[in-house]
Amino acid sequence: MNDFRNTTLKKYQQILRVKNYSDKTIAAYSNALYVVNSELRTDLYHTNKKSIQDYFNTKTFTSISQQNIYISAVKLFFKYIIGQKIGWISLERPRRERHLPKVIDKQVIISKIDIIGNLKHKAILSLGYSVGLRVSEVINLRVKDIDSARMLIYINNAKGKKDRIVPLSDKLLKLLREYYLAYRPKDFLFEGQNGNKYSSESCEKLIKKYIDPTAGFHLLRHSSFTSMLESGTDLRIIQTIAGHSKPSTTAIYTHVSAECLKQAVTPI
Repeated sequence: MNDFRNTTLKKYQQILRVKNYSDKTIAAYSNALYVVNSELRTDLYHTNKKSIQDYFNTKTFTSISQQNIYISAVKLFFKYIIGQKIGWISLERPRRERHLPKVIDKQVIISKIDIIGNLKHKAILSLGYSVGLRVSEVINLRVKDIDSARMLIYINNAKGKKDRIVPLSDKLLKLLREYYLAYRPKDFLFEGQNGNKYSSESCEKLIKKYIDPTAGFHLLRHSSFTSMLESGTDLRIIQTIAGHSKPSTTAIYTHVSAECLKQAVTPI
């Protein structure tokens, strides 16, 4: 098993890095592959179709997401390590559960953010809500990514290794300038106590402290896009701001928009 970890997994990880997979995805796939290899009757190098099929048919997964990670990890192992596609094995992906995102009304969020006394906390939550940034995008922002001349924010190397630009509002720029003068960050826009970038865990705590004790940072993202939609922003523009590759991903906000639902003419 140590040979598999020290040789095969390292080679597997190196290949995925070359293929431009994110560190988070590489870690998830590597862990899944290690578990599969350890739980199979024989290792992945010497297994057969029936063994893998039986494994996935009997394995209890904690979620559909986890099951998909395991399937992807095994498929990539055969593709890049063994050198053959895994078409000879029938690994049907389960249909994802479709849960509507939780959102909070615009006025409720703004009223809660407005009374925050800590400038850094206020700036982080305002930035996340203004253009629906992911927590990873907020903490990876650098001072140079704020373009006050063009009123744009540059999001670099985001999910899917994609760059994009999002609008910078006058109100947010004013707040960020106040924050900058108070904290003087050198590289990352939001720095932690040791000068490194602010942690995602700290951002999650801010949501629970100031907005909703049961929610995560993604609440701001969902609420932001829903608010944009209700204000009349075209779905294609929201898709661009969100960085969604598919329009169907953005369209989910039509299902939680109160204003969209009000347009329906019910029979009674």
